[in-house]
Amino acid sequence: MARMHTRRRGSSDSDKPVADEPPEWSDVDEDAIEERVVKLAEQGHSPSQIGLKLRDEGVKGTPIPDVKLATGKKVTEILEENDATGDVPEDLYNLLERAVRLREHMDENPQDAANKRALQNTQSKARRLIDYYRGDELSVDFTYSYDTAKEITEE
Repeated sequence: MARMHTRRRGSSDSDKPVADEPPEWSDVDEDAIEERVVKLAEQGHSPSQIGLKLRDEGVKGTPIPDVKLATGKKVTEILEENDATGDVPEDLYNLLERAVRLREHMDENPQDAANKRALQNTQSKARRLIDYYRGDELSVDFTYSYDTAKEITEE
């Protein structure tokens, strides 16, 4: 969403090195990786946090540089297979969390025009993403409001 609310180009993505198989030093069993992913999800970690933990801590001391190369599945696919996904997709959750923070800041500082605009932009992105997910990953009657966002982020 780089150009949605600005004329800037957005940040450029660096390309990952091309690799068809995991490195030799990372020879962890696929089942052990999937168990660790599910365990981390049950502890409340998001899919991106799970990827970072596997990269840094690994499974049984062996780091996992890329879950998809090691297992053939993305972290979110593993979570869906094991019914360990969250109620709300991670990108929408992050937007809702930001909107709640900005709203609370606006309640304390009503004259802060820059944050008022940031709140409007964030709510716009959240509504657009809710329209995208509605029906598949969210209920058909799900709509954005500050109360629902606060309720979701407090869980």
